[in-house]
Amino acid sequence: MKNDHEKNEKVGLSGKIAKAFIDSKLTPLLVIAVLLLGLFAVLNTPREEEPQISVPMVDVYIAYPGHTAEDIENRITKVMEKKLWEIDGIEYIYSTSTPGMANFITRFEVGSDLDQSLVRLYNILMSNIDELPEGAMEPLVKPITIDDVPIVSY
Repeated sequence: MKNDHEKNEKVGLSGKIAKAFIDSKLTPLLVIAVLLLGLFAVLNTPREEEPQISVPMVDVYIAYPGHTAEDIENRITKVMEKKLWEIDGIEYIYSTSTPGMANFITRFEVGSDLDQSLVRLYNILMSNIDELPEGAMEPLVKPITIDDVPIVSY
């Protein structure tokens, strides 16, 4: 027997749907069907123990000994960063200027070929080497793969 409070309570859309499923004989069948579909999906989803992802990253170091970080930022970092953005497939460029050194971390789009990315990077760096101030060293390029990044360290 329902009391007066339950009779006067308004039921929204979700309440009406819940009431329909509480007493329905189809509810257990729907639950079993959904569980079987989930089990089927888990068993048939392909899995690879060590998936290979290609995320080419390249560190570029340009030494300019004896100069301040501000001088390096104005004469090397800003100039070369604009040139690096011209490379197709670059997703991010992180640059830092420290006394005596400019550092660029270039990350290419996921799935890019490392060799092709390096060729494009070298092409831009070497064709714009005349933009570097006198006394700056030739760029040092170090490719980084996903295997070079430590996952767990003790």
